[in-house]
Amino acid sequence: MSIEQPKRPTSVSAARRRDVIDALRRGAVPESGLDLLATGLDRFEAALDAELDAVCSGSSVFKAVRGEYGSGKTFFTRWLGERAKRRGFAVAEIQISETETPLHKLETVYRRLTERLATPGFPPSALRPVVDAWFYALEEDALASGVAEEEVPATVDRLTEERLTEVSRHAPSFAAALRGYRKAQGEGDEASASAVMAWLGGQPHVAASARRAAGVRGNLDHFGAFGFLQGLLTVLRDSGHAGLFLVLDEVETLQRVRSDARDKALNALRQLIDEVHSGRFPGLYLVITGTPAFYDGQQGVQRLAPLAQRLATDFTTDPRFDNPRAVQLRLPGFTLDSLVALGLTIRDLYASGSVAPERVVASADDAYVSDLARAVGGALGGRVGVAPRLFLKKLVGDVLDRIDQFEDFDPRRHYALTVNASEMSEVERNAAASSADEIDLELP
Repeated sequence: MSIEQPKRPTSVSAARRRDVIDALRRGAVPESGLDLLATGLDRFEAALDAELDAVCSGSSVFKAVRGEYGSGKTFFTRWLGERAKRRGFAVAEIQISETETPLHKLETVYRRLTERLATPGFPPSALRPVVDAWFYALEEDALASGVAEEEVPATVDRLTEERLTEVSRHAPSFAAALRGYRKAQGEGDEASASAVMAWLGGQPHVAASARRAAGVRGNLDHFGAFGFLQGLLTVLRDSGHAGLFLVLDEVETLQRVRSDARDKALNALRQLIDEVHSGRFPGLYLVITGTPAFYDGQQGVQRLAPLAQRLATDFTTDPRFDNPRAVQLRLPGFTLDSLVALGLTIRDLYASGSVAPERVVASADDAYVSDLARAVGGALGGRVGVAPRLFLKKLVGDVLDRIDQFEDFDPRRHYALTVNASEMSEVERNAAASSADEIDLELP
């Protein structure tokens, strides 16, 4: 990545700064404010923005992001998700997991999607606000057509059927559930309305009485999930959203499941990609993330030849010339220089909200930040690429917080870097291997 620091807005609100710093202190990727931290992503911006604009116009896009552990895949997808949200997209990020969200059971993927659905105006789960906004838009359309007020309900029913004509061919129960939800609301039956909304979100174990009242049966299955996704995209579009930005994160976990489940999951992914490319899901920008081993290894994509063909991308050239329009994007990961640049960005962001900004910058000067980055990388066996999370956690929680609160704190004299197994992720523990739990940070 580029060693240049990102161009941050000249004015950052206290709330945005606090959200970013708090997340880094916990060792987590911030949910928002990622434009403040982005380094080396400017080369992707033009191509990705063009794709987002195309989705706004009714197209659909599939993208695969590849990178080693620690290369910033989660950061990248959340950064891109922020750009999508600024364009009016709804967004959802789903962690693929054998136990919680198996990819070969698309009904669970849809369920997690509705649970994690967020819009520029509503946090997760925004499914019900989106549906309410859709019905409100239909009522506005009915009134705009000049019908009398007493005819509005019937007109809304007709508009509902018209807007969901295509969806009803594949998932008639989606439209039925919407009608059932509106009917329960009109009757003031909140319990039934909530139950039907849960069923519409793919939740199991919805009361049979609520399902009967809405005219639907059973639970959502793998094959019905595509139709429900189609219905959700229709509702999002008609309620004023530009589209849906959907991330399936950590898809490489498929390599660790049973072979039969893995094969089913890979085929489900191939089918999903084909549906996106066929135009079935206008308004969808779908992203998956995985390691190079997942894309290139025999336990991953290469296990299914049709999927490998769809994801094939040439990465034999210099990374500087990678094509950001290709189906796969390669994240090169952090070098020591880019890690230091990120650390300096965080320090300056922290200082801008500190009660003693001069002391923060003086005590954690450029040389100290550089030496701390080297020390954390050294504690992880020299693998700088997996160091960003732990480095930023130490920088914020162990160094900058203390400088900010204690006038006489000098990190060169009063702080020795400690890296304990309990605070490391599995990948970080593997990188650290047999390194010492405590490393003295020797600084001039």
